[in-house]
Amino acid sequence: MKLNETLSNIRVNGDNKLVLTDMIDEIGDNHVLTSVETPMRKGAFDLSDDEKVAEIAEHFRSIMDILGLDLTDDSLKGTPQRVAKMYVKEIFQGLNPENMPQIALFENKYKYNQMLVEKNISFYSNCEHHFVPIMGKAHIAYISNGNVIGLSKLNRIVEHFAKRPQVQERLTMQVGKKLQEILGTNDVAVVIDAKHLCVSSRGVKDDTSSTVTAFYDGAFNDEKTKNEFLKYLELNTSF
Repeated sequence: MKLNETLSNIRVNGDNKLVLTDMIDEIGDNHVLTSVETPMRKGAFDLSDDEKVAEIAEHFRSIMDILGLDLTDDSLKGTPQRVAKMYVKEIFQGLNPENMPQIALFENKYKYNQMLVEKNISFYSNCEHHFVPIMGKAHIAYISNGNVIGLSKLNRIVEHFAKRPQVQERLTMQVGKKLQEILGTNDVAVVIDAKHLCVSSRGVKDDTSSTVTAFYDGAFNDEKTKNEFLKYLELNTSF
């Protein structure tokens, strides 16, 4: 039984309420994902972006008030609107599929048949369990089967999936699978190395660790090809 089904089948009363709470806390504390797709409710886009901003601003104003902040202070009075606009139109804009960057494919006329590697793609995301930042680098490789895409579009694809509440494993798989879909090939690899502020600024408060996740498919399941890709990541490309 899937985790979501397990949670939904637990009756929230008496001792079972404690079991459900413990399971939910364990998922968040251990940063466990429940699906490869970002969990979205039905009707997620019934409201316009401006309507979402207005509603989030009101809710965030209530949060600030509950915390005891003085919302009449000049420094704070505009914060609810700023946060709401940031959520909808900046750091979580990747939730809306309409914001997926337009990708144009080009024929590989020069017959380049080796792997193409784009490394050190900087990204910023947010942990879906605590809504605090994830910061890292993505490294992408693919082998053309006849088509190529512009280099900057690789960055844009990473950025799109990063701009939503995320779990790093899901982010890695979403980028890999989208590239396969766009390029029409299974020969794709993605490695992500990231720092999670939910680990470094709360909980265990480990400021030195980072998390590495990988997606390998097609030719990259071959150890020789995979190792060639990983060797490229070791190159000093500082300019």
